[in-house]
Amino acid sequence: MRIVCIGGGPAGLYFALLMKKKHPEHQIRVVERNKPYDTFGWGVVFSDATMDSMKIWDEASAAEIQDAFNHWDDIEVLFKGTRQRTSGHGFVGIGRKKLLNILQKRCEELGVELVFETDVDADTQYPDADLIIASDGLNSKIRNRYADIFEPDMVVRPNRYIWLGTDKLFDAFTFDFRKTDHGWFQAHIYKFDDKTSTFIIETTEEAYEKHGLGDMSQQQSIDFCQCLFSEVLEGAPLMTNARHLRGSAWLNFNRLICGKWSHYNGNSHVVLMGDAAHTAHFAIGSGTKLAIDDAIELTRQFQLHGHDKSNIPAALETYEEIRRVDVARIQNAARNAMEWFEVVGHRYADTLEPEQFMYSMLTRSQRISHENLRLRDKNWLEGYEKWFAKKSGLPVNTNTGTRHTPPMFTPYRLRDVTLPNRIVMSPMAMYSAQDGLINDFHMVHLGARALGGAGLVFAEMTCVSPDGRITPNCLGLWNEEQAVGWKRLVDFVHQNSDAKVGIQLGHAGRKGATKPAWEGIDQPVSDDQSWPLLSASAAPYLVNSQTPKAVDRADMDRVLADFVRSTELAVTTGADWLELHCAHGYLLSSFLSPLTNQRTDEYGGSHENRARYPLEVFRAIRAVWPEDKPISVRLSCHDWAEGGNTPDDAAIFAQMFKDAGADLIDCSSGQVVKHEKPVYGRLFQTPFSDKIRNEVNIPTIAVGAISEADHANSIISAGRADLCAVARPHLADAAWVLHEAAKIGLTNVAWPKQYYSGKTQYETNLSRAAQAK
Repeated sequence: MRIVCIGGGPAGLYFALLMKKKHPEHQIRVVERNKPYDTFGWGVVFSDATMDSMKIWDEASAAEIQDAFNHWDDIEVLFKGTRQRTSGHGFVGIGRKKLLNILQKRCEELGVELVFETDVDADTQYPDADLIIASDGLNSKIRNRYADIFEPDMVVRPNRYIWLGTDKLFDAFTFDFRKTDHGWFQAHIYKFDDKTSTFIIETTEEAYEKHGLGDMSQQQSIDFCQCLFSEVLEGAPLMTNARHLRGSAWLNFNRLICGKWSHYNGNSHVVLMGDAAHTAHFAIGSGTKLAIDDAIELTRQFQLHGHDKSNIPAALETYEEIRRVDVARIQNAARNAMEWFEVVGHRYADTLEPEQFMYSMLTRSQRISHENLRLRDKNWLEGYEKWFAKKSGLPVNTNTGTRHTPPMFTPYRLRDVTLPNRIVMSPMAMYSAQDGLINDFHMVHLGARALGGAGLVFAEMTCVSPDGRITPNCLGLWNEEQAVGWKRLVDFVHQNSDAKVGIQLGHAGRKGATKPAWEGIDQPVSDDQSWPLLSASAAPYLVNSQTPKAVDRADMDRVLADFVRSTELAVTTGADWLELHCAHGYLLSSFLSPLTNQRTDEYGGSHENRARYPLEVFRAIRAVWPEDKPISVRLSCHDWAEGGNTPDDAAIFAQMFKDAGADLIDCSSGQVVKHEKPVYGRLFQTPFSDKIRNEVNIPTIAVGAISEADHANSIISAGRADLCAVARPHLADAAWVLHEAAKIGLTNVAWPKQYYSGKTQYETNLSRAAQAK
């Protein structure tokens, strides 16, 4: 094949040398706009895994790169006058110029033609090429030429950054956070050769503007940074190699992903690689890794399909299919890390103590978990667990080697209610009641989860009236007979466990009068079983659903009275906790979302108007619920549909409920409209809890895809939530909490005395299995 790589960055050079090595008959040319052995930029970061892969594919260049690497294991954070350090993180840094020089030299050794000082405006300049690699960077002319085909999705991120260097050598990957009168600045610092360290400084657009950085010359801007970070620099100067840039040299990061990565232009197959196809924020240092992995994967596909030009289409198709998955994974982690730095000032730096701030920063990408930190630096993590346990009110043993209580098993106090641990059994509809009454099924189902170790046990949404039910088989609390059943359950839980009991009150609204889920999710019951429905506006949930009545003032007064009556009945049960359900498209939720509230009166339109009725209900139940017991509010923090509520809207509503006396926000999402398009993933709803907890400054419950102790410990340790609600795992395992404790080696968690012999055997079997593995 005749191959032309447009752009002599890591992607183009590494692909060229790999293909020439694997199939010397190829005619390969790399065309670069810069001079020979010249480049811009400071250091780049690799992971150990990327280096291992490079050793397999080309040992010669890998050995030279490794010799030039600076390896470090430590991360150090300077924050609020503290200096914290943790080890075991395994980074390697190399100067970008040194890396490219090694790859250029290796290309020459293998017979790759290198062409320098040549700008390429179009792929059509090489009509004889069978394959053109568009590795010409973020501002790729080739990609932009075929924008309608490649469908680039470019998002300009809000923070500003400047990429500098210093001749001070740092022995750890160092983060320095500095507060000014106009906001926070942070420096990302790492050594990449024996003379120089990269020094990236980042801040918000607001701080950038208020300090007048955009109006400064590049040298004035550098002088400002040198003064701000003088403590960590210790007299060393900051340097730039971007004198070619105009102005102050502060940039915005551009996040890029393309809808398609390859195209046949009539003569040649054109494929995107590296930053021309995708970008990953420097917060996790994966841009060069992605470029190298692109080169490896496309080479692998030619190895599998064959190096003849007839195999190009198949190789490109499989290359894109495989790389999309890994790029999405890295971009997701990079997005989490990037967003952490974008909001670090107002969300974390001003609110978290240094110890928790450090933990939050280490786990910002959500790829590093609690137990992963234990593998990296056991001493540091156990010191943090000790700090967290002490903050939670537990006595701590100062003896070296003593294991401290992990965060999810620490107690949590709200008003005068103390939960024995941070795990909540989430409300889950069972559709097993008759006339709203608790029966033996609920006693066994909920009692078993209390015995199984959950700190707070919720039944399903409990309806405040017969016409407020989702299905004919939902639990209710609108009469004294139902309250007696609830009291029986509460008494059992209190007498046989340390768990607390919560009642979640709600009204189904337009989602009522439906069949149990196993007979058809959200499908309406037959006409003879149905009842009239209410909602904020007269819009059905499904096309075949009953059209609800838009509530008038008389309806509002009646429903509010129903909530108050149910709350008064809840008081008689002895329940510990009350939650008001304002999520998932039910009646109160239908007021909050603009997708379900089309009212033109004082209950529609603005945030204040849409929240008016839910707040009326909340204030009314708070007035009759005991002062010493908490009330939480469940919100849909994202409607996952165009024009619907977003996390920013949820934060506004959370502030309103906080001001009205809410103690905690239960942060769920979705189920407001049927045409929603949620983006699922690991802990996908936790960012909503993180935002509300740390921006609104109110305790939260995180929910969604939390399925193991490692998840809960990570979330709670980082301050992303105060409690974790676990739903489906509790359906699969009534003793989920006790089993998770055993799995992480925590043997001092009490089991019911009747089950004690099972505890010993369970822990012994886990230990044996671990040893065998």
